[in-house]
Amino acid sequence: MRAKTIAFTISLAFVVTAMGFADSPHMGTWKLNEVKSKLSGKQRNNTVVYEAAGDQIKVTVDGVDENGNPAHSEWTGKFDGKDYPVTGDASADARSYTQVNSRTLELKNKKNGKVTLTGRIVVSRDGKSRTVTTKATNAQGKRVTNTAVFDKQ
Repeated sequence: MRAKTIAFTISLAFVVTAMGFADSPHMGTWKLNEVKSKLSGKQRNNTVVYEAAGDQIKVTVDGVDENGNPAHSEWTGKFDGKDYPVTGDASADARSYTQVNSRTLELKNKKNGKVTLTGRIVVSRDGKSRTVTTKATNAQGKRVTNTAVFDKQ
């Protein structure tokens, strides 16, 4: 009987956690709207997916790199401002997200402990789009600001 109670409690905790993420306007699949975006260079994040991964969130990004080659990166962590590993991103080995409010996140990419990119992600009030504004330094040492608009799928 005790084992059943423990198993039920653990299952319930996962369900409650997943339901909490489901309420977040960030969760789901987002596709780049190039017409509304202002991007420098060829690099693009075409699709971004936010999904529950246990008590964490998994962010999967697919697009193209600066040379037009396919790019894929993954990050799993919490929106708690702490660094978590990111794989598949040549410019970062860690990323952190900080939740500002229910519709806004701030992010930082780091490579070898040094910040390589900062950004702000804002989901529209109707939840149908999100705007990602990032600042980074390009390979030529020039400061670059990009604004990418994504539509919810």
